[in-house]
Amino acid sequence: MKNTPIDYKTVKETIENYGVEEVGKGSIRDVVKIVNIIEKKTGKKFIRMEMGVPSLAPPEIGTNAEIEALKKGVASKYPMLEGVPAIKKELKRFMKLFLNLDVEEENCVPTVGSMMGGMATFLTAGRREAKKDTILFIDPGFPVQKHQLDVIGMKYTNFDVYNFRGEKLRSKLESILSEGNISCILFSNPNNPTWVCFTCEELKIIAELADKYNCIVIEDLAYFGMDFREDYSKPGEAPYPPSVTNYTDNYIILFSSSKAFSYAGQRIGASIISPKLYHSNFPELKKFYNAENFGYCFVYGSLYTLSSGCSHSAQYAFAAMLKAANDGEFNFLDSVKIYGERAKIMKQMFQKYGFKIVYECDGETPIADGFYFTISYPGFTGHELVEELFYYGISAIALITTGSEVEGLRACVSQTCEDQFGDLEERLKAFKEAHPVE
Repeated sequence: MKNTPIDYKTVKETIENYGVEEVGKGSIRDVVKIVNIIEKKTGKKFIRMEMGVPSLAPPEIGTNAEIEALKKGVASKYPMLEGVPAIKKELKRFMKLFLNLDVEEENCVPTVGSMMGGMATFLTAGRREAKKDTILFIDPGFPVQKHQLDVIGMKYTNFDVYNFRGEKLRSKLESILSEGNISCILFSNPNNPTWVCFTCEELKIIAELADKYNCIVIEDLAYFGMDFREDYSKPGEAPYPPSVTNYTDNYIILFSSSKAFSYAGQRIGASIISPKLYHSNFPELKKFYNAENFGYCFVYGSLYTLSSGCSHSAQYAFAAMLKAANDGEFNFLDSVKIYGERAKIMKQMFQKYGFKIVYECDGETPIADGFYFTISYPGFTGHELVEELFYYGISAIALITTGSEVEGLRACVSQTCEDQFGDLEERLKAFKEAHPVE
């Protein structure tokens, strides 16, 4: 019997009884469930890096505004599908002040988190032309977005950007887009799971080719401004986060309150649709909606059928936080900088005990310390490493589940508080001693 920090027999039996053939290839929720069972059986707390869950308290600006809205009775009223005026006004201001992007209020549509915004985008943008029936993911990426397409029966393709940074990205994209079947190109920036951030050169390449081949660019900004190598927290002041919207007017932004605003539980986000796209007409859409105008179909077709709008009170919470940020009264990025501080320490700790950082650089620049980082260990595939680390009380997900072609793990820092750093070091030391490398 092996002597491991978490009882070997308990871990092994739990994995075997769970019913997944290879647990390391399971979903995030599979890993969460298995770790929950092991923690309950052993009474020992894991270093939990498998799920991107905010660990910070929500801003009182938001919760107080939501409480006030509830006291005024909004819970008994259906919200307008396009969003309440307050949030639309502040979303427009925020896009100008923090992204230097000019949009109108009508282009700013609140959604039930950016997940719902993604689903509505797939349903609308993915159907605007019959021959363009496939979504392209620049991976690695958020696995659930592909699952959304599986659920609604839409096609997708993908490639791992690992070997296609810089100018190499152009030829790779051209080879795929020239087939003529791609309706949308989706990527996240900063990237989940790697924390890679596209450079301005790369964003320009994406935009140029999207315009050339008439594709909508879906820029997932769930981690808005959280590339802490630059300070993006000053309203109306450069620098602004690099964005594909600087180079094309054919875009949809998926925006979220969950991470940068620590308001994940209320499921409030927004889709920002370019003015040009919002007012474009696509006859093909009439097969699915009673109109061909993109903005109308997105709001009164897709969003209506998905949920009839989003939480009334949460819209007021998000509006209040956005207004405070826009007015310079609330530095929304200050509190989340702790994720970068944790990442710096944890990355150094993993490297000390033989692990390697997988996705290391943006161009020639080391990636930022932020919400996620990626690791590998000699002699292990990613899914093998997921399972082996269970015995050492450490949980993460395999990069292979995110569309990566590189062996390794995604590690999220949000749930690992500073008081666990001692346990993490002891467990990594034990892991290295049991798995020595040259």
